[in-house]
Amino acid sequence: MPRTIIGRQSFTGRGALSNPAGRFDKQELDEVDDGWYQEEVPESVPTTLEPDRAREVISTNDSPDIPFEQSINPYRGCETGCVYCASGDTPILMAHGGIKKLAEIRQGELIYGTVRGGRWRRYAHTTVLAHWCVVKPAYRVTLEDGTALTVGPDHRFLTDRGWKFVTDTERGSQRAHLTVNNELLGTGAFSEPAQQDVNYRAGYLCGLIRGDGTIGTYNRVLLNSGRRGWNLFRLALCDAEALERARKWLSYEYVETRQFRFRAQSVRPMYAIDAASRDKVTRIRDLIGWPDQPSREWQAGFLAGIFDAQGCLSSGILRISSTDFQIINRVRDALRTFGFASTVEHLAQETRRCVDVVRMLGGLREQLRFLHLVGPAISRKCDFRGRGLESAVNLRVVSIEPLGKAMRLYDITTGTGDFISNGVVSHNCYARPSHAYMGLSPGLDFETRLFYKADAARVLEQQLSRPGYRCKSITLGANTDPYQPVEKRLRVTRSILEVLARTRHPVSIISKHALVLRDLDLLTDLARDGLVGVAMSVTTLDTDLKRVMEPRAASPQARLRTLATLSAAGIPTSVMAAPMIPALNDHELEAILEAAAAAGARWAGYVLLRLPHEIKHLFREWLAAHYPDRAAHVMSLVQDMRGGHDYDSRFGVRMRGTGPYAQLLSNRFRLACRRLNLNSDPRKPLNCGMFRHPTPGGSQLHLGL
Repeated sequence: MPRTIIGRQSFTGRGALSNPAGRFDKQELDEVDDGWYQEEVPESVPTTLEPDRAREVISTNDSPDIPFEQSINPYRGCETGCVYCASGDTPILMAHGGIKKLAEIRQGELIYGTVRGGRWRRYAHTTVLAHWCVVKPAYRVTLEDGTALTVGPDHRFLTDRGWKFVTDTERGSQRAHLTVNNELLGTGAFSEPAQQDVNYRAGYLCGLIRGDGTIGTYNRVLLNSGRRGWNLFRLALCDAEALERARKWLSYEYVETRQFRFRAQSVRPMYAIDAASRDKVTRIRDLIGWPDQPSREWQAGFLAGIFDAQGCLSSGILRISSTDFQIINRVRDALRTFGFASTVEHLAQETRRCVDVVRMLGGLREQLRFLHLVGPAISRKCDFRGRGLESAVNLRVVSIEPLGKAMRLYDITTGTGDFISNGVVSHNCYARPSHAYMGLSPGLDFETRLFYKADAARVLEQQLSRPGYRCKSITLGANTDPYQPVEKRLRVTRSILEVLARTRHPVSIISKHALVLRDLDLLTDLARDGLVGVAMSVTTLDTDLKRVMEPRAASPQARLRTLATLSAAGIPTSVMAAPMIPALNDHELEAILEAAAAAGARWAGYVLLRLPHEIKHLFREWLAAHYPDRAAHVMSLVQDMRGGHDYDSRFGVRMRGTGPYAQLLSNRFRLACRRLNLNSDPRKPLNCGMFRHPTPGGSQLHLGL
């Protein structure tokens, strides 16, 4: 029947954004429920299946850069689909302790995420690796403390019971999702910062200069003119952030200062600003005077200034110390204004003036509220890396409601795989052209219009029983994944493996799905005679990036667990880091190899992104939709490795590319394999000596006469 070409738009859970015509441009299809195996997202374009009545199932290959001669693809098309977001206004916790809107985050910035250390998760700095936006249905998650989070249905939060999606799938309870009364982990909603108006600036200068500056009029005796007054203001600090803020804000008050390297006995270099005229010193005195009735903005600025001057956040405690009782009283008054609880510790000293220390109570939640509200300048003092992740008492989910509309939502990919959004922890294919041979599009058709070899086992037995058949290893998954979601119910791959096990025929498997473990019994039997090897394809270790690149494949962690289980069962395993996309996932090459080696993989390989035929248009479209900020850069690097074109199909270079960047990738792979002891042993060919032709009846046994 005629095909409908779908225009440019986004479909939930699908990798392609459109349905371009196949290069060879009709049948009646029945829609079926194909089932799921791993965490998946709802369909927006229905999947259809129909049988592919093939006369042969074994395909032969003579390409010099593909390491197998025979392959079987149980399916044409692949549901794997080779999207996770929050509102652009969502505040993100930055590494300097401040906050920034999610929509304004940029690649390369440092933010806070979490890492597992022993039994606990702890806060850590992480780099933003990618930033993108999509238009998706929006939901509002409301917490007990009043926090309202606007997110997509596939967003995940860390709860006291693990990671949970915002909603269930459309097909029922097939993934862990939020429900009312779930407890989220984090510190709770971030505070709005105080407005940095003229009163805030005056308060900041008062706190900083009274805490760490020198100001006064001094008398000195000159030889011929007697006594003379000498006016001096000087502020010397190790942290340039506070010094630059003070210099700038003094200039707003028409007080220009001189900046210079301060010569002092200090481990770190110190810089200073000064002024020596009477008018400037008098103006600074006026600016730092104590107001009779300080405004909230002045008090917020004062707390920021005195914290930059004499405060610290160490060993989990926020302290402000001073020998001036007026400063201590002003600090406590300001803290009470904003609802902070505190206590004062008096430290008596024999040789120096006694020091009073204001210690703020309430833990990390209150400390973050202080930092965000008052906004100190020195980022070093706002570092709380290594602190344990705890659950605040009022982060219970009270409602989850759809907003009834689609919204532009944003997401980031980070080095730790998560980030802190508004006080809670948020989680952050080359086979397509073959569909053109069916008169179908390599785009959405490839993901939604699937063909399965219904009688693959019978046809395979017929081919293996031919008198002239010569046994050579067969590869499953060379073109499409043999363990994609529909295999869970159709069991086509299972039936092929049963024939191969019965005839003792060697087989290699390439997959990115954990469903391969379902056939562990057959694989273990084949492995005893050296008849099988399994390669897991791992594109990225970042779950969020995986959801964009491979929406319906198993998670990276599930693939690594699969590798570990197969290796423990004695099955030779390898990892295929593919495809490697420059400026998108190629930075993960060493990490992928290291994780796979730890899981028991003995061999490794990689393949550079390939864009033959229609795929180059699909990839450009996908790249522009998901990574518009780097699309041009990615394609520039691709073309640098493809002789100025999107693709170079020549044997010997199409898998690895050419040029400096491709050579760098090759060198990185080689050095990582050497360090991890991958590919150190020559891979033995699978055993072809045990093959026996199937009997004509298929299930009859040889009598051995």
